[in-house]
Amino acid sequence: MPRLAIYPGSFDPLTNGHLSLIQRGLDIFDGLVVAVANNPDKTPLFTVQERKQLIRDAVRGDTRVEVDSFDGLLVEYAKRRGVHTVLRGLRAVSDFEYEFQLANMNRKLDPQFDSVFVMTGEDYFYVSAKLVREVARYGGDVSGLVPRNVLLALERKRAEGASRR
Repeated sequence: MPRLAIYPGSFDPLTNGHLSLIQRGLDIFDGLVVAVANNPDKTPLFTVQERKQLIRDAVRGDTRVEVDSFDGLLVEYAKRRGVHTVLRGLRAVSDFEYEFQLANMNRKLDPQFDSVFVMTGEDYFYVSAKLVREVARYGGDVSGLVPRNVLLALERKRAEGASRR
């Protein structure tokens, strides 16, 4: 039976740090479900469908990666999928504190739920999707921080925003 994990996140946008974690997760698990969280309390730059397509394009058809989305609690999504392990990346001590609380709450909601934490590679520990969005919004160079397809999508979004002004 294949060992699967869910790698959840907003991925708004997908960064090279996310891609690095996907590749490292595939070294640990037989397959990953990259699950795009739909949080109605946030106003994302990209729609859920756009984010899913950007991820699919970035992983270039790797059959070990399934791209999906979910609403609500991650633990409930995991139960529906029959996958009880999540992969999470840690960049800093502050990430650990938050992830530790989240992992314990999820474990309280579902005792079978497990979290696997992987340290972000040194090349990307400072990269966050929020920071990439902000730099890209003001025309900064994020070419080394995101896959090429995401860079092009960010440039399109910026041009769309400029044309609306």
